[in-house]
Amino acid sequence: MPISKNKIILGIDPGLAITGLGVISANKSKARHIYSAAIISNAKEPFGRRLQKINSELVKVIKKYKPEMIALEQLFFAKNVKTALKVGEARGVAYFTAWKYSQNIKEYTPLQVKQALTGYGLATKTQVQKMVMLILGLKKAPHLDDIADALAVAICCSQTKDFS
Repeated sequence: MPISKNKIILGIDPGLAITGLGVISANKSKARHIYSAAIISNAKEPFGRRLQKINSELVKVIKKYKPEMIALEQLFFAKNVKTALKVGEARGVAYFTAWKYSQNIKEYTPLQVKQALTGYGLATKTQVQKMVMLILGLKKAPHLDDIADALAVAICCSQTKDFS
């Protein structure tokens, strides 16, 4: 039986205030944490500057870790349209930046991510965090939900048919 090669996957949980990033090395049966962080912008900064920060920080991570796949979480909003539009613009910047460096981009809904990690599409954030810790062998949960979500998106990508 051939040994499957590990791939570097960058998971992105896009947001305007906080964009979570998670880099893992994975094959079909095992995943390992490499790097995780958050791009945090100040609401008092001009909107364009906040978007530029997402772009520049994401470029640094992509250039450093050279992911073979980039996985983005799709947005889900039910209430605030104004917030959804701003977050959508931030997601657009993240997607475009990723596209400049890799056309191997996959997108997953929150339901798909939860299903892949926990087996239940309506899992809680705590349940997802616990699975991220278990799968990656982390001693403690990432300090921000956005980072845990980015790692979860990367893990989801490693467990789907997109991963080959």
